[in-house]
Amino acid sequence: MRSTGQVTAVLGPTNTGKTHYAIERMLAHRTGVIGLPLRLLAREVYDRIVAQRGPGVVALVTGEERIVPDRTQYWVCTVEAMPLEIGADFVAIDEIQLCADPDRGHVFTDRLLRARGLHETLFLGADTMRPAIAALVPNVQFMARSRLSELTYAGSKKISRMPERSAIVGFSVENVYAIAELIRRTKGGCAVVMGALSPRTRNAQVEMYQNGDVDYLVATDAIGMGLNLDIKHVAFSATAKFDGRRMRGLYPQELAQIAGRAGRHMTAGTFGVTGEARPLHDEVIEAIEEHRFAPVRKLSWRNEQLEFGTVPRLLAALERHTDDEWLSRARDADDVTALKTLWALPEIHDQVKAPQDVRLLWDVCRIPDFRGISSTEHATLLQGIFDYLRRGQVPADWMAAQIRRIDRTEGDIDTLSKRLSFIRTWTYVAQRKNWVADEAHWQQETRAVEDRLSDALHAGLTQRFVDRRTSVLMRRLKQKESLVAEVNDKGEVTVEGEFVGRLEGFRFRQDATATADEARTLRQAAVQALKPEFHLRSDKFYNAPDTELDFTEQGGLMWGSSAMGKLVAGADALRPGVEAFVDEDAGPEIAEKVKRRLQHFIDRKVATLFEPLLNMSRDETLAGLARGFAFQMVEGLGILPRENVAEEVKALDQEARGQLRKHGIRFGQYTIFQQALLKPAPTRLRLVLWSLANGLEEFPESPPPGLVTIPNIPDVPKQHYTLAGYRPAGNRAIRIDMLERLADLLRGQDSRGGFEAVPDMLSITGLTLEQFGDLMGGLGYKGEKGERPKSKPAAPKELTAEDIAAAAAAAAAASKIAVPEETPTEAVPTDAQAPEATVAEGDASEAPAVEMEHFITFTWAPRPRVDRRPARRDAPQADGAAPRGERPARQGKRADGGKGKRPEGGFKGKGKGGKPPQKGPQKFESRPARAEKKIDPDNPFAALAALKGKI
Repeated sequence: MRSTGQVTAVLGPTNTGKTHYAIERMLAHRTGVIGLPLRLLAREVYDRIVAQRGPGVVALVTGEERIVPDRTQYWVCTVEAMPLEIGADFVAIDEIQLCADPDRGHVFTDRLLRARGLHETLFLGADTMRPAIAALVPNVQFMARSRLSELTYAGSKKISRMPERSAIVGFSVENVYAIAELIRRTKGGCAVVMGALSPRTRNAQVEMYQNGDVDYLVATDAIGMGLNLDIKHVAFSATAKFDGRRMRGLYPQELAQIAGRAGRHMTAGTFGVTGEARPLHDEVIEAIEEHRFAPVRKLSWRNEQLEFGTVPRLLAALERHTDDEWLSRARDADDVTALKTLWALPEIHDQVKAPQDVRLLWDVCRIPDFRGISSTEHATLLQGIFDYLRRGQVPADWMAAQIRRIDRTEGDIDTLSKRLSFIRTWTYVAQRKNWVADEAHWQQETRAVEDRLSDALHAGLTQRFVDRRTSVLMRRLKQKESLVAEVNDKGEVTVEGEFVGRLEGFRFRQDATATADEARTLRQAAVQALKPEFHLRSDKFYNAPDTELDFTEQGGLMWGSSAMGKLVAGADALRPGVEAFVDEDAGPEIAEKVKRRLQHFIDRKVATLFEPLLNMSRDETLAGLARGFAFQMVEGLGILPRENVAEEVKALDQEARGQLRKHGIRFGQYTIFQQALLKPAPTRLRLVLWSLANGLEEFPESPPPGLVTIPNIPDVPKQHYTLAGYRPAGNRAIRIDMLERLADLLRGQDSRGGFEAVPDMLSITGLTLEQFGDLMGGLGYKGEKGERPKSKPAAPKELTAEDIAAAAAAAAAASKIAVPEETPTEAVPTDAQAPEATVAEGDASEAPAVEMEHFITFTWAPRPRVDRRPARRDAPQADGAAPRGERPARQGKRADGGKGKRPEGGFKGKGKGGKPPQKGPQKFESRPARAEKKIDPDNPFAALAALKGKI
């Protein structure tokens, strides 16, 4: 626009009413254009003018939005989208100090040099632009505007102590989200404003702040560009930002632009720092408060007189320098970078031949990189669009497919934000003239998708960063002296209809999101509602059946899903105590009632699951050694490793053992135990009781029921396996009752000469042969692996003709059916007629492969150990003897001809191999008779032969 009209620079700090003045001046003319730095601000100004003149005469033009009525008089645009040649009476450029911006400054500089109204032109901005404007714009007049309110520095404040109606500024999305989350937890919630938000989302967030739903705003430096909000205090969470190239500190004028949003109209405002931001220097504070900054010395500039003959000529024009001392060539913007990237592709060289192709390529390159993923991906998208436009228009089906992928409202905030940035690309494409068929349709489609995503993003931001319950309660706390609280049947506690916590058992769990400021009042109100609930719940709990109660493997006591208390160590392992979980607010009466019910439960549980053990402890008929052994069984909670009580077992006579067997005690080869206490329920309780008695912090858990073997973990103490009913052996631990069954099978084997595992052994353990070999090694057996041909079942004998005839005759005789005198023999193949070819003798290559099988031979080979027991004169025990278990008593003849039970302890023969006893009835001789035979004690085989001779 070229004009001789008046040019005025309206300069001053924030909150001087510059934008309001420009709107008034524009509406005083018949037509006008105003350029604004942000799409958000353009939408705000558009709404203000529409409210005064109606939508029929006001246009809104941005990169992604174009509303142009037929009778348009006033154009509200972003600076990049301003129409320059429509001959408007009035032109205004807001935030003219952005001429110095390294990224967008060249656009503002171009408008400063070329955009003019026929009658009036206004440049609005900071006073730092006065020297540059005076040098570059002839006949310009200056108008100074003073700030309407006072702006002062308030120092550093914690976010938790931030005053109401504050804005906290961050310079990255991550920083903004982190601050917003902290505000939600400490203050009830906040609104979020960022430059990347759509106008619809931003307006919804601002409205939430303006109407008082939240008292805090978390924003990027986008709020510094003319957004008029009711802010009393601005706090900087950082004083440095990433400018697209590097991290740098904010200049004082940039800090002032943002801090100036505090205090609107005649209301004073304050600014300061928070979080990890360091306090501002005194000279910076003074400059901001007095609005004195160094003037701008260089404006960003790019040549606007472009040449479209060829791409190289276009690039040369874009990179042209200027000799003007006030102008400095701008660094390559996104459009120039995209042009260079595309021109480096050979296929683009083939497609760009004419000047119109160059112009089209440049128009495509000017599509902003809204997505911000990478320059390469952006160039790939632009290449596809250019290819379609060179051949005509962007296809409708391709456009629809791109939009359809974006038109989804599910996902988190980041996902929705990315989709919003993606749809902006297609909104921009739809706004370009003749790029798509049916422009109005695609503009409507992209706008609808953006609106849906904007609403979803607003809902997501509100859900994540606004605790409506807390914000409502905070307002109610200011208005009321007391709050109304109640408890529903699910234990949910509400105050003024808002959820504040949950009653778990007899403990009130306040919602963790409640702030420290409101927690005390909320709890006081909740406790008042809980008093009658505590009494009703205690009666219900006291009368609840034991089936509704349970204990955990870590000693907790549960009533359904609620923790009611925990077990504590008592006078002995079988008499644990309880500790009830009851809030002090419930009172001592409720606490005692709950504790008494829990004690009744655990006492009955112990009495039921350990009934055999308790009956044995109360058996007054047990005396002497039997009573002492019963006491040890009680201390071991029903399970004792035999090696720990070997001497005590030997000392028990048959009568004592019989008394103990009546109580279910089994004297196994490896373990002494009560069979009934190996069930899953007693095992689970045994581990808990033992852990309590021994003061463990973390209790061992019982294995899943039904497993014969479990892994043997080296870090787990052996005693834990014993209490769980298992004995470690090798890499696995075997259940002790199944181990005794295995021991019974092993007694019948030749452990000195060697034996192989029979199927019953593998079946008992449920192990493979390799695993069984490892288990046997853990029990003291040595296994030697071998391989041999696998035996096959004998082949059926081939029948001859005579055999068939004889069989037929016998069958006929049995059924009284006549048989022919001769039987055909053709059906019986002879060797010569056999269909299978015989293998030539000596032709080993065609012989069938022999299938091999693996086996393991086990022999008793225990580790050497020192015998610390007193030596017996009559029959010394050799080191490394085989383990001895107790077999069921059987009747047999003795030397004196009397009958009686076989002595306990199993096989008594001596020898290095410790050979188990033979099965079947045996004759036992007295010691004198045995001495008369003069059997060599070092030759167990001779003794065995002599013994067999007497059987």
